[in-house]
Amino acid sequence: MHKAPRVLIKKYFESHNLVASDIESFNYFIDTELQNIIEENRVIEPTIIPHNIDDFKIRFDKIWVTKPEIIEADGSKRPIYPIEARLRKISYAAPIYIEVSAHINGIQRESFVTQVGNLPIMLKSKYCHLNKLNKEELIKKGEDPDDTGGYFIINGTERVLIDVEDLCANKFLVDQNQIGPSEYTGRVFSESGSFKIPHTMEKMKDGLFYITFTRVKRMPLISIIKALGLTKDEDIMKFTFFDQQSDDVFVNLLEFVDIKTEEDAQDWIAKRIGITQSKEIRIERMQEIVDKYLLPHLGTKKEDRIFKAYNLCKYLKKFILVTRGQISLDDKDHYINKRIKMSGDLLADLFRVNLKILIGDLLYNFQRIVKRGKFPSIKVVIRDKLLTSGIYSSMATGNWVGGRKGISQRIQRINYLECLSHLQRVVSPLSTTQENFEARELHCTHLGRLCPVETPEGTNIGLRKNLALMAELSTAQDEGKLINSLKSVGLKPVI
Repeated sequence: MHKAPRVLIKKYFESHNLVASDIESFNYFIDTELQNIIEENRVIEPTIIPHNIDDFKIRFDKIWVTKPEIIEADGSKRPIYPIEARLRKISYAAPIYIEVSAHINGIQRESFVTQVGNLPIMLKSKYCHLNKLNKEELIKKGEDPDDTGGYFIINGTERVLIDVEDLCANKFLVDQNQIGPSEYTGRVFSESGSFKIPHTMEKMKDGLFYITFTRVKRMPLISIIKALGLTKDEDIMKFTFFDQQSDDVFVNLLEFVDIKTEEDAQDWIAKRIGITQSKEIRIERMQEIVDKYLLPHLGTKKEDRIFKAYNLCKYLKKFILVTRGQISLDDKDHYINKRIKMSGDLLADLFRVNLKILIGDLLYNFQRIVKRGKFPSIKVVIRDKLLTSGIYSSMATGNWVGGRKGISQRIQRINYLECLSHLQRVVSPLSTTQENFEARELHCTHLGRLCPVETPEGTNIGLRKNLALMAELSTAQDEGKLINSLKSVGLKPVI
């Protein structure tokens, strides 16, 4: 090998951490995602409040995480380094602080900062004491200078979060069926916060298009579009096929020509799904279902309805073009239709669920004391052990939210390469007992992303993979750059 390439490769590995994407994902989780989760659960309203008060709200404002520390038996606090956590069989974790305020009749009663738990910190991340230390400083702290980091220390054990490969959320994919009433099926998993709602589009023998989501089963698509505020047949046709006319859409529009207004459509759907109250309540409940559970990734407010209608028209156009053979079916195994959930995403799921448990416990404790005729301070009713124990339990056992197992695993330190391999592992949520031949096969889009050789033999073959040595994963931060570059070449936003 010539000298120049050798120097370049050496320089690359000196300046690039092989698990940099995982560390970046964890940093993004703490910097941005934690606050987003708090925004989702910002206002808490107890149902039982003292008689002399009309309105009482508990608000979560700001959340932040400091660097790892330990509280000794005498109550003193001091920073803790990973080597001490390993030797003393304790967790390498940092306190989570949150700003809480109570509001009575719209006026702030109390505001304070409290610790709501501890969060395990990834080694070599922004919040780790080892971050930006040079070789000599790392050796002084008892660390291997060649250690990549990217793992956690729970009760003295080094544990890694295994990346999970899943189908891309918020993307409409059309597939062909072998059996069933509809030859083609369009699917989109709409993901927003704690919601991940599957939506299915089908074309039945009667020529009508139907959509299924949550408790709305096989509802004519045109009725849903009209219920979202796009009531003019001309507009529906324009947003579906603006340059030509489609007989498939005409048939559907003719069927629902009598529905003229948004309310008519909402009432018609409400009757179909079995809501039996008065017309006003029927419409109100239908609006709630449409706002909350129909494509929640586009928003859950009233003003977002029209964008949901535009998107359904876009999905309908794609569905028709696939059924006509004008565009090809979506390949589920193509990596453009996959996303990898890294440490930051997995911890966000875990934190979101455990925060909900903490809020439920807070409400229960508050309402129990109010029933006794007292009015407690919020400080008294927050149990910080609850959040910590929930996170530690999942990190120690590997049992994750949503019934997934084996997400957190003990690092295999047999040799350096084995350790690197474990830190780069990617698993598929598909069952190992079923055949799933296509999912197990090597796809051409794996090139440069996933290792074509390293996969176990036996039932896990092709389902347990490893990232390529120099693969880098983009995070949500890169979305802004992409949108700006698209705007620079002429993209016009709808909003």
